[in-house]
Amino acid sequence: MAQVTLKGNPIEVGGALPATGSQAPAFTLVGEGLTDTSLKDFAGRRKVLNIFPSIDTPTCAASVRTFNAKASALENTVVLCISADLPFAQARFCGAEGLENVKTLSTLRGRDFHNDYGVSIDSGPLAGLTARAVVVLDENDTVLHTELVAEIAEEPNYEAALAALN
Repeated sequence: MAQVTLKGNPIEVGGALPATGSQAPAFTLVGEGLTDTSLKDFAGRRKVLNIFPSIDTPTCAASVRTFNAKASALENTVVLCISADLPFAQARFCGAEGLENVKTLSTLRGRDFHNDYGVSIDSGPLAGLTARAVVVLDENDTVLHTELVAEIAEEPNYEAALAALN
């Protein structure tokens, strides 16, 4: 079990981030229109998994905006923004913001994702949601980079995540 903080207060995070060089765990989450969407649906493409508690917080929204801006310059790469938000809220946010370079996925179903990816918030006021993390995968779903953000209220290291794709 890992530990991060939320505004300086300790939060327990269950599971373990997939190890660099390992095969990413398969998952099925909820995409647009409440459709089941799996990791296999993005086969052959590089993937940046931008994982966070809720798109309705300033830091989470900032990470979606930043990855959206940077994603347009990436070849054969998809940014998957993963949170507990319902697909309707995710689509509303991206539509209002004009964000077209990211795909949103909800943990509404596929709760095993939380532990399989080491992002299960197990204590504190956000228990049941996902911690802030970034996992970068190559075309074959090999893990190139991981970051469990130490302070949930802070943004991830975008440069390190994107550097893993070079």
